[in-house]
Order: sequence, then structure tokens, then C-alpha cells
Amino acid sequence: MHQIVDSILNAAGNRARYIVALAGPPAAGKSTLSQRLADELNHRHPDTAAVVPMDGYHFDNAVLEPRGLLELKGAPETFNPLGLHCDLERIRTGIGDVAVPVFDRPLDLARAGGRMISPGHRIVIVEGNYLLLDQTPWSALRNLFDLTVFLDVDDACIEERLVRRWLDMGQDEAGALAKARHKDMHNARLVKQMSIEPDIRWANNDAPPT
Repeated sequence: MHQIVDSILNAAGNRARYIVALAGPPAAGKSTLSQRLADELNHRHPDTAAVVPMDGYHFDNAVLEPRGLLELKGAPETFNPLGLHCDLERIRTGIGDVAVPVFDRPLDLARAGGRMISPGHRIVIVEGNYLLLDQTPWSALRNLFDLTVFLDVDDACIEERLVRRWLDMGQDEAGALAKARHKDMHNARLVKQMSIEPDIRWANNDAPPT
């Protein structure tokens, strides 16, 4: 953790705005680790870092259902990468506050304007599955990132975390296994196989699922 923070601070230098992409498969630990990075950055330099979660750009179920995509929720086509791109362009300018959505997992919906990125947040960490996906329109995001980090997690570890996540959300064992193996692991393999090579690879087989 401290080495990653050191790398970010050294690379950011005195720049007024520095954007880090933290990508990886589902249950890689992105949410937890991005917040820990921000907390450590803010411990060293108060109020300097903030996190933008890609999950906030989920399409609402009311949009997914008529398109026949509700059962695929979590796949690349169930997100709004163009909306994320627009917000990151605004964040990059460093002009004014930018409200970004955050995903409420228990409610299974995104809350608009759930987090504010201010000009004082010199380092912005964007975390999500598909940030480095080498597919249109996701590939257009790459030019907005100053540093890219990818969380490496073994498939067996990912599946175990995903099953535990579904169990914690009230699924029975059969349902949790089915969702993890037949939906989430498909997305995990896509992320691993189709993401561009990052600046930093970070092994994370020990963190809890997020």
C-alpha cells in the first residue's frame, strides 16, 4: 500500500489534478483499496484525494429491464461509460465542483450526486472493472488517466469472494454459486483478458471482497 501511495505522490508532483485508474475484476478489492489509498493520501496531505466509483454509472433497472439487460447487470453494456467520460473530462479541468453518482449495493441503484469532487482534490482515484477495457467506448477513457493500476487476483479467490458476496446479500448457496460462476466470472475473465497493460500491477489475493 505505502509503495503505491509513494508512486502516486512522486508521479503527481505538483500537478493541480492527477487522475489514477484502479481497475480489476469483480471482487478484486477495488472499492476497499481505492478508499484506503485515498485515506493514506489524505493522512499525508489533508483533503488532497477523492474516489470516483465506476459503479455509480450503472444504468438503472428501469432502463435495463426493457432492454432485456437486467439479468446481465454488471456486464459492460449495463453501464454508462459516456457519462463517466464526461464527468472525468470536467474533473480533469479542475474548475468547480463535480457531483458524481455512487452505487448503493443494498438498494441496487445509483444515487445521483452522491459524492462531490472539488478543485482541492488534487489526486482523484477512479475505480472500476472496465476502466482499462480495450473495447469501444471504454477505450476512450484511457487518455483521461495519468496512472493506471490493475489488481491481480486468482480466479479461485475471485469466485470465493463472489459467492460470499451473494450469500451476504441473501442468496441461497445454489443461487450464489450460479450467479458467481455463470455471470460474474464471465465478467472477471473479460476484464483479465481484454484490459490494456497497466502502469502498475498490484497483487491482491488477501483482501476481502468489495
